[in-house]
Formats: sequence, C-alpha cells, structure tokens
Amino acid sequence: MFQQFRSNVATAAAVSFLSLFPEAALAQTAEERRERGSAVIRSLNNGMTQPTLEGMRREFPFLAEATEAYALGDVWSRTGLDNRTRQLAAVAAFAAIGETAFMRVHAGYAHNIGVSEEELKEVIYMVTVPAGFPKAIAASQVLSDLFRERREANGGEPAGERPTTQP
Repeated sequence: MFQQFRSNVATAAAVSFLSLFPEAALAQTAEERRERGSAVIRSLNNGMTQPTLEGMRREFPFLAEATEAYALGDVWSRTGLDNRTRQLAAVAAFAAIGETAFMRVHAGYAHNIGVSEEELKEVIYMVTVPAGFPKAIAASQVLSDLFRERREANGGEPAGERPTTQP
C-alpha cells in the first residue's frame, strides 16, 4: 500500500511539474533528438559525419544513439552558449581530465569554426592551473600533432583562421 501511495505522489508531482513547464510535456522523440545531434556534428565537422561516432554506431549502436541524441541533440544544441565557447570549454575540460583523444576531436571542431592555434594554446596554458603540468603537456603534444597535420593538409598555413559560426 505504501508503494502505491509513493507512486501516486510521484505521478502527482510529475503532473504538477509539467503544468508549470508546458514545453516539457511536449518532449521530442528520440529520432528528432538524434536528427538535432546529427546536425550539430555536421555544423562542427564541415558537413561531414564524425568517424568515431560512426564507428561506434556499428559496434555499439545504443551508445552512439545515446551520444547523438543526448550529448549532441539535447546538450550541445542548447542556445546558452555559441559553438566557439562550447568548443573552447570542451577542449579545456577534456585536457584537464586527461582525455586527449576527445580533446583532439573538439580542437579539430574548434579549428573548423574559426578558433586559432594561438587561442587553443592559451586554453592549454590555462589547464596548468587546475589540472597541472603533466595534463597540459600531454594535451600540448596532441595539439602539436593536430596543428602539424592540419598545416600539411592546408599547404603549410595554420587552420582555424576564419570567422566564427553560430549553431
């Protein structure tokens, strides 16, 4: 009986919450969320899909769909920050926790939307304060490789020097 009471209270609370925020009652379908996430990737990756996400989709389809729908479709597509700020924050966060593979992906997106090499270097310098020199040094090495590869692909010119785009 107590469980039934708790269930009724939870239902009443949810209905009350939804009445305060009617837009929450219009939850979007998973497909709409995935489509929004896919659009985010294409906007950051020069119209292309993301190879890591596509590889994950083959081996771990649920994880890929959850990443695309939630991380990209729900969180990344929010309007509170522009793409430039999001990418700088992502580069800093991934560098600070030592996730240099993810940092590299987001540094590439940052280049794609106009963040310069010098700005990315400044982010890594900032990482030394909260995360320490070892994490910053590891991140700097990964960024150096990315910069070199991008310069080679760009005829020796640094990438990421074009104007910022919005979501």
